[in-house]
Amino acid sequence: MELLSEPELWVGVGFLMVVGLLLYVGVPKLVGGMLDARAAAIKSELDEARRLREEAQALLEGYKKKAAGAEKEAEAIVVEARAEAERFAAESRAALQSLIERRAKGAQDKIAQAEAAALAEIRKLAADAATSAAEKLIVARMDAKRTGTLIAESIKDLSSKLN
Repeated sequence: MELLSEPELWVGVGFLMVVGLLLYVGVPKLVGGMLDARAAAIKSELDEARRLREEAQALLEGYKKKAAGAEKEAEAIVVEARAEAERFAAESRAALQSLIERRAKGAQDKIAQAEAAALAEIRKLAADAATSAAEKLIVARMDAKRTGTLIAESIKDLSSKLN
């Protein structure tokens, strides 16, 4: 029974309830789903870049077959296509990376806000419980004689404390 009056126990129980609530609501699954969706989008864009590169290679082969004498022109097209594909891939990677970071930061911020709210609620409940317990202890230990003695001592000490 003394264990139930320990505030650390109740803080621990409250913490476990908050963690359980977060797991029940599915916050880890939600974050995982968001990250999986971003990974799929990244893969899709990389496939698109690969497809564009393959198209550029096919275009190069077509030019080689059509005009053997236009080799310099074909080389310029290949160089341009590679540069464009690399630039597009680099831009896509950078955009996707920044988007993933923003989403992850947003998820972390939401988790931090939920944790802060839960801790504030736990602190409030702990303070209410401590106040209630203190009130019960004071009521249980104070009788009329002790109350009168404390009031008399307080009045006697009042003049020295006011100066």
